[in-house]
Amino acid sequence: MKENLAHLDLLKRLSETSGISGNEKRISKIISDELAPVVDEITYDNLGSIIAQLKGKEGAPKVLLTAHMDEIGFLVQKIEDNGFLRLHNVGGWWGHVIPAHEFSVTTREGKDYIGVTGAQPPHGMSAELRNKVMELKDMYLDIGASSKEEVEKMGIRIGDAVTPLQKFRVLNNSKNLLGKAWDDRIAVAVGIEVMKRLKKEGHRANVAFAGTVQEEVGLRGAKTATYHVKPDIGFALDVTMSYDLPSSPNMPTKLGEGVALSVMDGSVIAHRGLFDFVEAIAKKHNIKYTYDLLTAGGTDSGEIHKSFDGVVNMTLSLPCRYFHSHVSIVNHDDFMAAIDLLVEVIKALDEKALEKLIASKFE
Repeated sequence: MKENLAHLDLLKRLSETSGISGNEKRISKIISDELAPVVDEITYDNLGSIIAQLKGKEGAPKVLLTAHMDEIGFLVQKIEDNGFLRLHNVGGWWGHVIPAHEFSVTTREGKDYIGVTGAQPPHGMSAELRNKVMELKDMYLDIGASSKEEVEKMGIRIGDAVTPLQKFRVLNNSKNLLGKAWDDRIAVAVGIEVMKRLKKEGHRANVAFAGTVQEEVGLRGAKTATYHVKPDIGFALDVTMSYDLPSSPNMPTKLGEGVALSVMDGSVIAHRGLFDFVEAIAKKHNIKYTYDLLTAGGTDSGEIHKSFDGVVNMTLSLPCRYFHSHVSIVNHDDFMAAIDLLVEVIKALDEKALEKLIASKFE
């Protein structure tokens, strides 16, 4: 129970901390604080991805785990004369979920100001207007200021980050966790805990965990982090759709069904040899897992597998409800299954295993 509570504290900090694409420093600080006492080396690439490394045996495979630190949000696009802020999206938003939510504006100096996206009362609206999805250009952030000058005195400028505000909560069944930014902070926590477990339990492979930047705007950090590490094998860790909602299609990824092995997404097809290797490890250790095939988006794997002359690669995902919104829900058992599976997979990787994985594409 104590171990789980430690995980929950980490999850709370990762979820509640602000860090939209291009502004991930607060998340990399959490990763550094957690892993500096554990790993052999912490470095950064020039885009800001943090890379924590555990040395293994000389000549053993290099394994890279990535989880993107950034969340979706906005930038201040314009300060109106009356003190309202116009917004530019960073990452994909659906217009319906933006109004009437609290956000935090972070200045260059690191000060945070709370505001709310304005939502007009429905009184007097036409039926057409009430039923229309509002466009971002028609929205604004209200920080309680009455003039442009007042906003500027706060230190708020064009380009400052605007991040959703949402408290972390353990929901009523004690398994489901509510918070913002589970895409992809839940996977950041997986990476941190995997590195801690490997340090305790031992491993032959040389392992790097990268908290990557700017995934939500083009998988950018994954590319530079991969070139920094030069891995033989790469795993992207991310979230995927949870098909357990009213009217959801009958698909296998659901909260509580375990870690999802991704067959394919919009950016990558899993290396079949690695996929089969990982599935065999899950079966051997009785780790709960399911399958994922979501082609509507991409993951860090989209850049990892194309680097150099190709990296043996796949994605492991966690089912998640409501991501790319102000709030989302994940399952603690799925989180633990992902940690357990990655630890056992990495412990099983050695030179012979890598040779077989590479040969599986040709023999």
